[in-house]
Amino acid sequence: MTASDQTALFLTSDDVDGLATMPEYVETVRDGYRDRGHGAPARPRTRLYAEAPAGILTGYTAILPTVGAMGGYTYAAGFGSTDAHFVLGLFDAESGDPLAILDGASLNPFKTGATGGVAIDELAPPRADDLALFGSGPQARAQLTAATAVRDIERVEVYSPTPEHRTSFAGEMNGQLDATVAAVATPSAAVEGADIVVTATDASEPVFDGSMLEPGMHVTTMGQYHPDKREVDDTTVERATYVPDLSERVMNDAGAFIHAVESGVVSEDDIHAELGAIVAGTERGRTSEDEITLFDSGGTAIETVAAGQMLYERARERGLGQEIEFAPASEALTGR
Repeated sequence: MTASDQTALFLTSDDVDGLATMPEYVETVRDGYRDRGHGAPARPRTRLYAEAPAGILTGYTAILPTVGAMGGYTYAAGFGSTDAHFVLGLFDAESGDPLAILDGASLNPFKTGATGGVAIDELAPPRADDLALFGSGPQARAQLTAATAVRDIERVEVYSPTPEHRTSFAGEMNGQLDATVAAVATPSAAVEGADIVVTATDASEPVFDGSMLEPGMHVTTMGQYHPDKREVDDTTVERATYVPDLSERVMNDAGAFIHAVESGVVSEDDIHAELGAIVAGTERGRTSEDEITLFDSGGTAIETVAAGQMLYERARERGLGQEIEFAPASEALTGR
């Protein structure tokens, strides 16, 4: 190692697992979106496909000056596998020095769930206590956990098309939360009486009828980010105040909004404001008790970099991770 080399931490998924609670993820992700609301740059997801082999490579970036970090999140899927792998490169926002490389596997559901938690806190009725949840996988678990971190949820109705999955999920979450979690047999049974509706599924078509939404409800949709797939219908988009995580991505991969635009029920002018602007107070969130709000979460580097910075700082304090060396570009260019 030369005097000009920089050291960073390589943090495995096990290194960062358990370093923060969901409420702590929510607060650090809120900080990231506040940065965005004050003008911090972030680029939406880009995705590359290869037909043979059938691989997918996805990435997005953000600079968060107040949080103190910038970085890029990259994940790969396909190539003969049905699984995915997540890598976060983290740099100091001022100096550009490398800070860490994180395996994002255990980080991923927490930072995504935390984003949903921030949106619920900003957009859902303050006294919301009944939540309808569509989905029974890791992302559904994270969304539910984050919701209970920002609202006093008393009842949860879970719907998943596979009875065994929704029943197992309800039993598991009943043992972890103060709320009563029940599996229901139909989408309408989940939505009826709810204050908050969260969709965290792999469905390609709407999972509930938007005409069932009552005044004052909040909806978070987060399971699809593909122009031809959607979890909520045109009616939901038309009736709601529409808030995305990042406006620039909406017409690229927010399938529900794109479909509603193509159907003629909304236009791009109906994008109310980004979540960050509402967190920062530069735009208003919920304006009345009767307003229906919709948060479209497609995933950004905002929450990823913010959460990664928190985990990096905690890992450094605890002596976790493996130090790795980075040579500066000047050294590489001069051949020293």
